[in-house]
Amino acid sequence: MILLLLILIPLITGAFSFAVKGDAAKALALISTIATLGLSAYVSAGNFSAPMSFDQEWIPLLGTRFSLMADGMSSMLCLLTGIVMMVVMIAQINKDVENPGSFYGLMLLSQAGLMGVFLASDALLFYVFWELALIPVYFLCSQWGGEKRIPVTFKFFIYTFVGSLMMLSALIYLSLQTPGANSYSWASITHAGAALPADKQQWLFWLIFIAFAIKMPIFPFHTWQPDAYEQSPTPVTIILSALMVKMGLYAILRWLMPTLPAGVAYWSDVVVVLSVIGIVYASCIAIVQTDIKRLIAYSSIAHMGLMCATAFAHNGVGMHGVMVQMFNHGINITGMWLIVSMIEQRWGTRDMTKLGGMASSAPQMAIAFVIISLANIALPLTNGFIGEFMMFNGLFGGMISNHTVMTVLAGLGIILGAVYTLNMIQKTAYGEKTTMVMAKDLALNEYVGLAVVITLIVFLGVYPKPLLDLTAGVAQMIVK
Repeated sequence: MILLLLILIPLITGAFSFAVKGDAAKALALISTIATLGLSAYVSAGNFSAPMSFDQEWIPLLGTRFSLMADGMSSMLCLLTGIVMMVVMIAQINKDVENPGSFYGLMLLSQAGLMGVFLASDALLFYVFWELALIPVYFLCSQWGGEKRIPVTFKFFIYTFVGSLMMLSALIYLSLQTPGANSYSWASITHAGAALPADKQQWLFWLIFIAFAIKMPIFPFHTWQPDAYEQSPTPVTIILSALMVKMGLYAILRWLMPTLPAGVAYWSDVVVVLSVIGIVYASCIAIVQTDIKRLIAYSSIAHMGLMCATAFAHNGVGMHGVMVQMFNHGINITGMWLIVSMIEQRWGTRDMTKLGGMASSAPQMAIAFVIISLANIALPLTNGFIGEFMMFNGLFGGMISNHTVMTVLAGLGIILGAVYTLNMIQKTAYGEKTTMVMAKDLALNEYVGLAVVITLIVFLGVYPKPLLDLTAGVAQMIVK
C-alpha cells in the first residue's frame, strides 16, 4: 500500500491543485512533495532488508495487473524524485507564476507518472505511467516556456511520441508470445523476449531502445534536448534533466537488458560507439557556448552518454557505478539549474560574456555555484567522483571490443568537462564586476534548497556507502 501512496499522493494533490488558486496551490504542492519524500525515504530504508511490492487485479482481459515493485534501484530513483521535487518547490516559494493552480497541478501529475515508471512491474502499466509523466511536461513547456516554446515543444512531442509508439508495439508483440493472465508482467515479458531467436531480438532491440535513447538522450537522438531545456521554465528543465532522462536509462536496465539479452549483446558495441561520440561531441559544443543554460544542457548529454556506454559494457563494477551516478547526477544537475535560474533572475541574462563579479556581489551564491560545478565534473570528495570512477573502471573492463580506445575517448569528456566548467566559473563568479543591476544574495528559501543539494554532494562524496549498499544487489542481478 505504501508504494501505491507514492503515486496517489502527487496524483490526488495534483488533480486537486487545479481547483486551488494563488499561494494555496504552491503550499499544497510543497506539502505534497514533503509527504512523498518521507514515504520515499521509508521505502528506501526498507529496501536494505527486502524489496516491497503491491499487486492488484487491473485489466484481466488484456493479461495485465496493477503491479508495483521497489527494489534498490527503484527505491533509489523514487527517493531522488522526492528530493528533487521538494527542492524545486522550496526554490519556488518566492517566485510567482501565471495560473499557479494549473502549473503546480501539472508538476505534481508529472511526479506521479515518474513514481509509476520507477515502480511498475507490469509492461502495460509501465507504458501508461511513461506517458503520464510526459504529457504534463508538454503543457508546462507550451504554456510557461520561452518565446520559441511552441515549435520546440512540438519537436519534443514528435520525438517522444514516435519513440513511445515503437516501444508499445514491441511490448504488445512480446506479450503475445506468452498469452495468459499475466502476459504483461515483468517475468512474462523478460521470459518471452529471452526465448526469442537472436535475429528477432536484434530488430526488437531497436524498437525499444530508440524510445529510451530519445529520453536520455543519446546521440543522434539528442537534437530536441538543448532547445527544450533552454525554452522550458526552470522547474520543468529540472524535471527533464534530473529525472526524466533517468527514465530512459532506468528502462534500459529494468526492461531492455533482461528482455532481449541476445539483441543487447549483438548491438552493444554500436550503442557504446554512439554514446562515446555523444560524449565528445556534446563536450566540444559546450565549450563554445556563451549561454549558461545551453552549456549545461550539452554537459548533461555528455554525462548521460557515459552512463549509457558503461551500462552496455556489461561489467558489474561499471553497472553499479551507473546506478550510483544516476542519483548523484540528478542531485548535481538540480543544483546547477537552480543557480542558473537565480543568475537569470538577478542579472537578467544567461550570457556569460555579460556576467562577472558574482563573488563580490553575491558571495553565498558564488560559493554554492563553485561547489555544485566542481561536483558536476566529479572532483574527488564530491558525490560525482565515486560513480564516475566506477564507470570508467567498468568501461575499461567491459565486454566490448576496443574497450581501451572507448575508455580513452570517453575520458576526453572529463578533460573537456573541466575546460568548459572552469571557464563558466571564471566568467560568471569571478572577473570584473558587471555594470548591470546589482545582484542580491540568496533568499532564505533559496539558501535552504541549495543547502539540501550541497549537503548531499558532500555527504555522498565522503561516505557513499548507503547508496552503494542500496544498489549492489540489483547491479549484480543485471550483469549475471
